[in-house]
Amino acid sequence: MLTNKGKYGLKAMVHLAGLPPGARTGVADIAQAHRIPKKFLDAILGDLRNAGFVHSRKGPGGGYALARPPEAIRIGHVVRVLDGPLAPIPCASRTAYRPCDDCEDEARCAVRLAMLEVRNSIAAVLDTLTLAQMRAMPLAEVEASLTYQI
Repeated sequence: MLTNKGKYGLKAMVHLAGLPPGARTGVADIAQAHRIPKKFLDAILGDLRNAGFVHSRKGPGGGYALARPPEAIRIGHVVRVLDGPLAPIPCASRTAYRPCDDCEDEARCAVRLAMLEVRNSIAAVLDTLTLAQMRAMPLAEVEASLTYQI
């Protein structure tokens, strides 16, 4: 499940993807626009900066901007930085695998096999979806609804 940290981080990234190239914005602007607690957003943007997704600059004309074009940022990578592995249980994870203490035969465990399918489905979507595509989603949905209403 996506945590608030992951959700707020994605909202901030989509916000930054909507800025004109070279433009920066402050934490307070993002927090206010998306109703995110500013202090929490500060920490989230720090994690995104450390992971190389955003740049920051202090002082006049400062703020945050994307470090790479939105077309080059995969949503799965952002989610992993903020929330950790995509798998719902550790034995289904590729990046943070841990066997279950109570499992007798991992290869035949129905729970693990189902959760592997869940993990693979989530990864199939998030690892192919770019920030640019995510940013365009609301617009595409509005345009699609207008087409069907005519």
